[in-house]
Amino acid sequence: MPECWDGEHDIDTPYGMLHVVIRGAPKGNKPAILTYHDVGLNHKLCFNTLFHNEDMREITKHFVVCHVDAPGQQIGAPQMPPGYQYPTMDQLAGMLPSVVQHFGFKSIVGIGVGAGAYILAKFALIFPDLVEGLVLLNIDPNGKGWIDWAATKLSGLTSTLPDMVLPHLFSQGEQI
Repeated sequence: MPECWDGEHDIDTPYGMLHVVIRGAPKGNKPAILTYHDVGLNHKLCFNTLFHNEDMREITKHFVVCHVDAPGQQIGAPQMPPGYQYPTMDQLAGMLPSVVQHFGFKSIVGIGVGAGAYILAKFALIFPDLVEGLVLLNIDPNGKGWIDWAATKLSGLTSTLPDMVLPHLFSQGEQI
C-alpha cells in the first residue's frame, strides 16, 4: 500500500501500466469508489462535474475515490509507441485487480460511463467478490455515445425528438 494516498499513481498490471488518481484515504472497511471513463475521455473530463458537485462532496468525505484512466488517456500522456497493441476490453478489465491489490481495497463500488461501464461490468463478472455495486451509464457498446448524439442533433435540427434520443439510448437492434 502506498504511503501517500492522494495524488497520481502509475500501477504496473499484467497488461501494461495504468494511470490512477486517488482522492482521500480508505475509511475502515468501506469500499472504494472506482471510476472508469468513456472512450476519448479521461477521469477529469468524464467525472469532474459529478465529483465537484456539493452533494457528491458529502459522499466522498466517507469514501476513498480511485479514478482510473485508460492507457494513454491521462492528461499529458505521451504518444503510444509505433506498433503498440492496445489492450482488449477483457484485458482492460483484467488490469483492475492490480489496482485493487496495490491500494489494499477490500472491495469497490464502480462508476463507469460508456466503455468504462462495459469494462467495469466485465470486471464484476470475472471478480464478483471485489465488487459491492456498480453504477453503469450508457453501457451498450452498439448504442450511440454522447458525441454521436450531439453531432446528430446539430446536423439534423429538423429531426423529431424521438428520432434523436432513441439512437442514443438504444442500439439499432433494440429499436426494431
